[in-house]
Amino acid sequence: MADKKREEARKYLTENRKARHNYHIEARYEAGVILKGSEVKSLRGGQSNIAEAYAGANAQGGGLWLYNAYIPEYKQANRENHEPRRPRQLLLHAREIAKLSQEVTRGGMTLVPLSIYFNERGMAKVEIGLAKGKKLHDKRASEKERDWNREKSRVLRGDKR
Repeated sequence: MADKKREEARKYLTENRKARHNYHIEARYEAGVILKGSEVKSLRGGQSNIAEAYAGANAQGGGLWLYNAYIPEYKQANRENHEPRRPRQLLLHAREIAKLSQEVTRGGMTLVPLSIYFNERGMAKVEIGLAKGKKLHDKRASEKERDWNREKSRVLRGDKR
């Protein structure tokens, strides 16, 4: 019951649909993100994009950061505006950060942002996937399976195409 209510409360702002095509998602993590006021206003207006974004460790301060995520400028913010593609710090527990950075360095994994949304309390969250890149033959196999499932459902429904 609580999970259903939580899912209804999520308002997805942007999703990275290509991530599921390009990567095998091994694990998912919910991370908070440090945003400026103009970024929050801009997110509520839509138009953000995380297709080319990635997450990684920062060499100077440590922690995890979200790089290359596009959040457009908020027009009413004037001089208090933000840079659209600035790095944004992600908030996770220290144990999770250590585990993720270890997986990235040793295991050859990648941290891919899957979606940005507001949770039930109105806080902006980023869903991060610990992923391994797909090879070309893996992509073809998953596309073939998807086509077969689509065709199978058409046959069961009785559609003619």
